[in-house]
Amino acid sequence: MGGSMLIMSDTTARVLQLLGLLQGRAMWTGEELSERLGVTTRSVRRDVERLRRLGYPVRASTGVGGGYQLGAGGKLPPLLLDPDEAVAVTVSLRLAAGGSVTGVEESALRALAKLDQVLPSTLRGEVEAISQAVIAVEGVSAPVEAQLISAIARACRDHVLVRFDYLSRDGTPTSRRVEPYRVVVMGRRWYLLAYDVQKEDWRSFRLDRVDVASLHPTTFGFPPRPAPDPVDYIRESVIRSPYRHVARLRLHLPIAEAATRVPQNAGTLTDLGDGTCELETGAETLDYLAIEMLWLDVAFEVLDPPELRERTLELSERLRRAAHP
Repeated sequence: MGGSMLIMSDTTARVLQLLGLLQGRAMWTGEELSERLGVTTRSVRRDVERLRRLGYPVRASTGVGGGYQLGAGGKLPPLLLDPDEAVAVTVSLRLAAGGSVTGVEESALRALAKLDQVLPSTLRGEVEAISQAVIAVEGVSAPVEAQLISAIARACRDHVLVRFDYLSRDGTPTSRRVEPYRVVVMGRRWYLLAYDVQKEDWRSFRLDRVDVASLHPTTFGFPPRPAPDPVDYIRESVIRSPYRHVARLRLHLPIAEAATRVPQNAGTLTDLGDGTCELETGAETLDYLAIEMLWLDVAFEVLDPPELRERTLELSERLRRAAHP
């Protein structure tokens, strides 16, 4: 049983590789394909037959200049996905393309491009909307319903107003009417950058705080207005808006190394040009800011605010007494 399963897996992988070769070049000889695939020309002929049974129009010609090619104008068989599955696949590929899965960014981008060729026409608009609307900066762990992402992505693409109920940071329920612009995946969360019609300003909304049942894309269109950079705006709002205290610190290490330690949604780094960098970050309490710096395991100086310098001294004295009772 185990041996036959292995053979099936290897054959499937080889057939997919053969399809990729045929899509990448107009004509291949049997010898060229056998060399690239590491099999005999007889195996190549068997794999070509498998592709034909799957619906791919592979043509064979003999003589000088002959070989195998995908038939011109031939249609690839559709990828049979329902709308929710199409959303799930597209979002997963967007996250991978954004670097949440190390080493597969380019492969994910190629796969996204190929989705348009194999999806039924009814789902192509769905995939296109999500591909254009979602910006993946970092991986995510907070779950969000595919239905919500799909509806917001379509609204971003079609430039239509959206209404939804939203829980503010303190748990207060509110009703919002916004012009949606982009969805940004950063840190552990999904965020929507939108223009709040009632506030008459740009706002960021955490999608896990949106009531899915209340989400209603309207039929009212809006002309796209000049928008801030989605990633910069979300990062700034995450760092500043929710927190009571915002601090500036000098880290004694190059900015490239600091970037590997500081999550993008945790702070903004600025190169100071002398092998150090400045970190701007926020927290609810001064104590948490001090602890956060210790977690980075790097020498640092508190530049601002003065209250954090004083609290750092108090905590260090407390720790000294704890170590030498």
